[in-house]
Amino acid sequence: MSGGVDSSVAVALLKDEGHQVIGVTMQIWPPGKDEDRFGGCCGIGAVEDAKRVAHKLGIPHYVMNFRDIFAQKVIADFCQEYRSGRTPNPCIRCNQYIKFEALLEKAKGLGADFIATGHHARIEKDEAKGKYMLKKGVDPQKDQSYFLYAVTQKQLSHILLPVGNLTKEKVREIARELSLPVADKPESQEICFIPDDDYPEFLKDYIPQAAEPGPILNEQGSILGNHQGIMFYTIGQRKGLGISAKEPLYVIAIEPERNAVVVGSKEQALGNELIASDLNWIAITRPTQPITAKAKIRYRHPEAEATVIPFDENKVYVKFNEPQLAITPGQAIVFYDGNIVIGGGTIESARKAEITEKEKEFA
Repeated sequence: MSGGVDSSVAVALLKDEGHQVIGVTMQIWPPGKDEDRFGGCCGIGAVEDAKRVAHKLGIPHYVMNFRDIFAQKVIADFCQEYRSGRTPNPCIRCNQYIKFEALLEKAKGLGADFIATGHHARIEKDEAKGKYMLKKGVDPQKDQSYFLYAVTQKQLSHILLPVGNLTKEKVREIARELSLPVADKPESQEICFIPDDDYPEFLKDYIPQAAEPGPILNEQGSILGNHQGIMFYTIGQRKGLGISAKEPLYVIAIEPERNAVVVGSKEQALGNELIASDLNWIAITRPTQPITAKAKIRYRHPEAEATVIPFDENKVYVKFNEPQLAITPGQAIVFYDGNIVIGGGTIESARKAEITEKEKEFA
């Protein structure tokens, strides 16, 4: 229970189905920080909202401490990725290692059969294949299947997603009918453990030694300006570069070995190929031949037709039919067949110079 309307309505739906429900809120915000500034499912306010809902619905509610593992698996990785010039997606790691691994194990230890969340996605058993299928939520504007691609078959067999068949408006309607105190609570759009959504301040606080100034270059290597640390930049970024030019400039590469940020035109920010690693396949076994799929390179990016070519045990070469803007190392790429999540992985490289001839030979 994150204190939001989705997980609150999930409780109500499960109770209606006759389940014995226990409410759990994960305590993951770093101790000693300004805890009241943490948002989303991290803050003290979230705990209080979850408690009020649990009381209203007549279920027990517990706060469980996951601070250490969250710091190790999510926050440390988040900082290291930015320090390496990559742009991570901490929500995916939280689902992978905290919610559906650490919390699931703790829930099993308490005798629970399932863990349920308020994610807008669906899980269905395909009896013919003997596999659990992860599918998009019915509300296309709220679908969160992208964030769940790393969940395993074993984990899917113990997960319930009660609101995946509902639109967001229907969820709020149910919450109002039940007079839940969070019925009209606004959605949090920020990463929960970053106070006030201030990335630079958070990174300066956690890895101050990484804020090392360096050059902003064009593709020819000419110095156009200076940056205050590569961790403050992401691929596709336009604002805050502090340099003037005749045309809009985008970050097209981040090079930690040179401590450099490379900028270029919008055309130079387009790409149609990438290498992805750390793959998880849900709907199929690991492919040994090329497959076609719709691929999504970040959460709000439209899906695009692509060919996915395995060339290593845990790597694929992805070729898009049309160029994509700002393919970003560190972000997830998720493959779809209609509403079904085929699988996904982490974008490792997207620049032509990094997609080596050797890798293309395998492809």
